[in-house]
Amino acid sequence: MTTTEYVYEQAVDGFGTVRLARVDPGRDAELLHGWVGEERARFWGMRETTVEDVREVYAHLDSLTTHHAFLVYRDDVPVALFQTYEPEADRVGECYDVRPGDIGVHLLIAPTNAPERGFSTHLVSALVSYALEGHERIVAEPDAANGKAIALLERSGFEAGPEVVLPEVVLPEVHIAEKRARLLFLTR
Repeated sequence: MTTTEYVYEQAVDGFGTVRLARVDPGRDAELLHGWVGEERARFWGMRETTVEDVREVYAHLDSLTTHHAFLVYRDDVPVALFQTYEPEADRVGECYDVRPGDIGVHLLIAPTNAPERGFSTHLVSALVSYALEGHERIVAEPDAANGKAIALLERSGFEAGPEVVLPEVVLPEVHIAEKRARLLFLTR
């Protein structure tokens, strides 16, 4: 049995302990495939992928120094996928004036059969604390049609920026379709 190595840990009163571990494509692909394949994850853009596709995407991401993927645990149970990236090394950097100290984020909360009031807000609060370590501003760019994600970010203190079109990315290792997104910013 392998021990999970956490890169961040924060106890959240009334919620539990939030921990982040780097995604291990070999270990985590099947779990992540189950999450991204659901209808509720349609904005993640990976509904039609296979487990091997997911493994390849996260192996590619793991090879980059500018992008990082983490499994988020609450009291040792995986509850979300959190990604951080340097905006100037990402397609979003073509859509706004990137400042020194910016960090980009993506969040996919795991499916649950028992929704819990305040869960997302507590989780985002802990993840914001992590993302702001060594950074001045967070940029998020959920799909413009993802009203739930936009509302969650605004409740969490993010300010809405412009709606933009993120350009298509076509590389040998990855293809990402063009996307209409809402930029949201949170400054330290």
